[in-house]
Amino acid sequence: MAKITVQNTEITVIKQNEDDYISLTDMLKAKDGEFFFSNWLRNRNTIEYLGLWETLHNVNLNPSNSRELNHKQV
Repeated sequence: MAKITVQNTEITVIKQNEDDYISLTDMLKAKDGEFFFSNWLRNRNTIEYLGLWETLHNVNLNPSNSRELNHKQV
C-alpha cells in the first residue's frame, strides 16, 4: 500500500494486478471530515452508482438487498 500527497493530504493508493486504486475515503475526509463523507453516502446518485458498480463487479451480489437499499433512500 502506497501513499501520495495531494494538496497536503495523504491519499492511500492500492495496487491490484496492474491497476491502481485511490482511497475515496481519504479524499472525502480531507474535504470536510466525517460529515461530508456520511452526507455523500446518502446522496441518491451515489447510492445508484454504487449499486450499479456492485451489479457489474460483484458476482456474489444479492439483488434483493440492492433493491431494498434503493427503496430506503431519503
